[in-house]
Amino acid sequence: MIEKHEENEESNKVEEENHVKPREKPLSCSQIKQKDTKKRRANTSFTCSQCGKSFTRKYGLHVHMRVHTGEKPFTCDQCGKRFSRSANLKEHMNIHTGEKLYSCDHCDKMFLWASVLKQHMKVHAKKKPHLCHLCGKGFACPQKLQVHLKIHTVEKGYMCCECEKTFTTATCLRQHQRIHTGEKPFKCSHCDKRFNHSTHLKTHERIHTGEKPYKCSHCNKRFSDSGDLKRHERIHTGVKPYKCEHCEKRFCQSIHLKTHNRIHTGEKPFKCSHCNKRFSNSSHLKRHERIHTGEKPYHIADEKHFSQSSALHRHTKNKYSKSEDSDE
Repeated sequence: MIEKHEENEESNKVEEENHVKPREKPLSCSQIKQKDTKKRRANTSFTCSQCGKSFTRKYGLHVHMRVHTGEKPFTCDQCGKRFSRSANLKEHMNIHTGEKLYSCDHCDKMFLWASVLKQHMKVHAKKKPHLCHLCGKGFACPQKLQVHLKIHTVEKGYMCCECEKTFTTATCLRQHQRIHTGEKPFKCSHCDKRFNHSTHLKTHERIHTGEKPYKCSHCNKRFSDSGDLKRHERIHTGVKPYKCEHCEKRFCQSIHLKTHNRIHTGEKPFKCSHCNKRFSNSSHLKRHERIHTGEKPYHIADEKHFSQSSALHRHTKNKYSKSEDSDE
């Protein structure tokens, strides 16, 4: 009698759980099964004996234990590097195959890893959520913000033994030291040109490949270098971020400000090798030296040669105005 009562209670409980409320669709057999599985998983827990972390699946705990044991059962057959997860090995293999599976929808740039693509997408979205609390500058990732903060704290613990210049990171110091050693470890695969920085090589190789991943949002003009795009976009926006500290004049490029500043400082770093005359601008020196060398690089076909482009322009203008007068 007691057993029969317990059976009735259990069947009533199941009926209550699967009871269809008004205006609700009845659950199918597969949905009921899925619901029961979820309940069983919620009640089951596999706990790590080392750190107390819990997992709903036994396999999850099994993989996690490799963090403590150091076990790395997945080995790369190309370089012998070992991994604790098969997914990590699969991603690593892209380094050897060079297969870039992840493509950017905005600039068609390809990436080896999804995480790098995700980081790259912030360039297009212009998302810089990590702000410096001291100057307000934004960064796409927290690591770059941390490096930037060292500028404000004057925390520069890495000094060059050659020129005593200090740097915020060991990587920056290592890159700087190549100026003194002349080391250029990055070689172009298309020509014999070498570079001291990997980014310089990457930009250079686009000359050979013709790749121009950076597109202007105003006129669709494309560029091989992000710096060139930034400078170009100032034509559209009219932004001139570089201001002279001596006068109110502003410039869209730092090099133009540097040249302009020499008007105020009187600095003339470019010296003529023939007469020791000095100039504030390299182009002025080049033009002056043609007086000594007699070089006349500007000409039309086999006609008269000129040492300055402005002289050629005047000559061409006069020639065509004379021919127009004679036609009349």
